[in-house]
Amino acid sequence: MRAAAGEGTTAVGHVTRFAPSPTGALHLGHAFSAVHAARLARTSGGRFLLRIEDIDQSRCRPAHVEGIRADLGWLGLAPAAFPLLQSSRREAHRAALEALRQRGLLYACTCTRGRIEAAAAPHEGETIAYPGTCRGRAPPADGTPFAWRLDLAATGLPLTQQWDDLAAGPQMGRADPAGDPILWRKDDWPAYHLACVLDDAAQGVTLVVRGRDLASSTPLQRLLQALLGLPAPRYLHHRLLLAADGRRLAKRDRAETLAALRARGADGPALAARLTDLAPSGPDMALSLMDLLV
Repeated sequence: MRAAAGEGTTAVGHVTRFAPSPTGALHLGHAFSAVHAARLARTSGGRFLLRIEDIDQSRCRPAHVEGIRADLGWLGLAPAAFPLLQSSRREAHRAALEALRQRGLLYACTCTRGRIEAAAAPHEGETIAYPGTCRGRAPPADGTPFAWRLDLAATGLPLTQQWDDLAAGPQMGRADPAGDPILWRKDDWPAYHLACVLDDAAQGVTLVVRGRDLASSTPLQRLLQALLGLPAPRYLHHRLLLAADGRRLAKRDRAETLAALRARGADGPALAARLTDLAPSGPDMALSLMDLLV
């Protein structure tokens, strides 16, 4: 069997993380990501960490947090430290936001999604780029809810960012396909990109292992790392596991969960071993459960 992506190509001691959101039960796609993050940490003499990304308070549930821990235990994956709850770092996120505000890099945005869509008039399936309607504005005096957006042009940083992907090789992409990003939401919680880069740095993550569907997040996150003076981790955006019919595995599509497999008496460590044998690089792969459980 050929060496999997990342082996023999990087320094000893990867610190990796598995960072699910507790908005539903984990499926095989999550397991594939977790086992490869754990493998790369283990084979390099590093550490595998768990972060629970629970800042979407309207959708996250404590029961799913317990389910995530149970699923990892069933697979035989043991994080090297107690799980980090992303919500516990809200004040650290806020402090970083305030530092950016003091530098004059943020503006208050009161736009609704409907207003943005009306202004942009996107075609079906097209990414909606924020048109900059509120650029330069201060928080509204009347208490209207607002989000903080980053003025990308004001940062002075290149909007085309580069990184080395251990699965795909040298990569580059634009940080602005959606326009100026929201860093702090109207519900008074940090947005994903800000929390993610700050927490990766706080946990000492040196290799981000995640699905290639998240590769489009990397240019903006690289820009934020540079803007905030954070270390830049390496990346491995792995192939995606698909259902036997070729559909992407997703919580909303009720993909068979790891909890259901546990309840059926499936062998968790054996499943993890089969997933580990599948190289993280290469085209997305459609598999039936029979392919993995025999």
